[in-house]
Amino acid sequence: MLRVHLLEIKYEFLKMLRMPQYSLPTLLFPIIFYVFFAIVFHARSAPGISMATYMLATYGAFGVIGASLFGFGVGVAIERGQGWLQVKRTTPMPFSAYIVAKLAMALVFSAIIVIALLILGVSFGGVHISLGRALGLLGVLVSGALTFCALGLAVGYYAGPTSAAPIVNLIYLPMSFLSGLWVPIWAMPRGLQKLAFFLPPFHFSQLALRVIGSGRGLPAYVHVIAMTVATALFLAIAYKGYLRDEGKMFG
Repeated sequence: MLRVHLLEIKYEFLKMLRMPQYSLPTLLFPIIFYVFFAIVFHARSAPGISMATYMLATYGAFGVIGASLFGFGVGVAIERGQGWLQVKRTTPMPFSAYIVAKLAMALVFSAIIVIALLILGVSFGGVHISLGRALGLLGVLVSGALTFCALGLAVGYYAGPTSAAPIVNLIYLPMSFLSGLWVPIWAMPRGLQKLAFFLPPFHFSQLALRVIGSGRGLPAYVHVIAMTVATALFLAIAYKGYLRDEGKMFG
């Protein structure tokens, strides 16, 4: 079973390398935004922390969410529409290998994005961060991808192959902005700050900001509970979609 899962991860990785339309935008968008806003324009400092350091957490969260949503949401929707999932069901491969492979790719892409942002911040953004905090930030951001992989899986089981990418963008971009990933949450209108509390990316970014000495002051467990509840909800929606597909396939 382990070999089967590892082989599926290997071929998922090769597939991603051969699909630059997914891999390049996923990797480059958060990096370009960080260079543009945190380094080139030298945005003003956040309370108690430089903006280049602050944006390591928020743009890191933005990049991780994108890798998770597009890897699962668009990937699963396209493969469902092409009938590729039905083909896989005719093989002895367990369905868990399919999910684990996509999860592994989302985590790999997330780690690459966060490491690239750390290198840019330290090299060109004047960021001073200890190795311990850098590793902590990497750990929080990569582990937080699980919530958005669950959201992507839910989208993938309900969206069609042509509508998946627009639907993901309609979820991803407004949710990121309203959660304070582009503009610091403290600089947004008070009404939007209250709205952000109900969005998973806000809690995700706050956990990352706590690692680098920022955040809004709420206890970490509040954000962890919010992320856990959101993950459970997304997985329940995805499972319902999975059962719907099973019903169509087997009657």
